Amino acid sequence: MGQLKDAQAGADSEARCQIVRTLDIVGEKWSLLIVRDAFRGNSRFSEFRDSLGAPSDILTARLAKLVEAGVLEKRAYREPGSRERSSYHLTESGQGLALVIGALVQWGDEYNPYPGGASSRLVGAQDREPVTLAFVSPSGEALGPDEVAFVPGPAARVAW
Repeated sequence: MGQLKDAQAGADSEARCQIVRTLDIVGEKWSLLIVRDAFRGNSRFSEFRDSLGAPSDILTARLAKLVEAGVLEKRAYREPGSRERSSYHLTESGQGLALVIGALVQWGDEYNPYPGGASSRLVGAQDREPVTLAFVSPSGEALGPDEVAFVPGPAARVAW
């Protein structure tokens, strides 16, 4: 009985954690790459398959999970003379992952750069000027990672 209670407490603790809940949705390699490719304009199964090289069964499963989680929206389309197919489009929730994808791009550029250069760049949509992600205080001041602390929130069971 004690082990079951401990397991339930651990599961509840994980459910409280934003990182665990987010990784449950986009923590698999193919899921995050699908989202990345959706930001690059891909929306059709064949585009994702050709770009990623993911096995069709895995791609089907990851697309379904992202739709179920509300990250992607499935829309029907039909090309002349073809059967109806589905395309996949970022929802508001999916668009919110731009910060996550951008942070991964920025981290990769700084700490794990590819010798041949960057495959993606972060730029303003209108002016195409380079942009960076940062922690920003309520007053608008950019803070470095060493100036930010992760502290217990209202759902934390204990202080860390």
